[in-house]
Amino acid sequence: MKKISLLLFALLLISCSEKERNCKDFKTGTFIFTQEINGKKQTSTFTRTEDLQIETYNGKTDTASVRWVNDCEFVLQKLHPKTMNERKAISMTILATDKNSYTFEYSFVGDAKKQRGVVTKQE
Repeated sequence: MKKISLLLFALLLISCSEKERNCKDFKTGTFIFTQEINGKKQTSTFTRTEDLQIETYNGKTDTASVRWVNDCEFVLQKLHPKTMNERKAISMTILATDKNSYTFEYSFVGDAKKQRGVVTKQE
C-alpha cells in the first residue's frame, strides 16, 4: 500500500510541473508551421517582426499586424482581408517552448474552439 501511495504522490508532483516558456525568443524571426489538412501535410513559412507577420502558404503571401498582449500572447489581424472570415482577428498563445520550437494554441478572438500547433524557428 505504501508503494502505491508513493507512486501516486510522485505522479502528482510530475503532472504539476510547469512547461518552459521562453516566449521572448520567438517574438521575431522566420518560422515554419506544418499541419495536416484533409490528410495532406501543408506547410507555411512566415517572418514575424514586433508588429508584422508576413506568411507564405501555397504560393500566396499575406500580411497581418501583430499586437502583443504579453510576452506569450498576441493577436493577428490580416491587413488586406478578402473575405468576412479573414477579417476576424486570431488570438495566439504560446503554451511551451523548446530550443527552436514552440507549441501554441489559437482561435478566432471570442471563439471558444481552440486548436493547437507547433512552430519551428529557422536559424
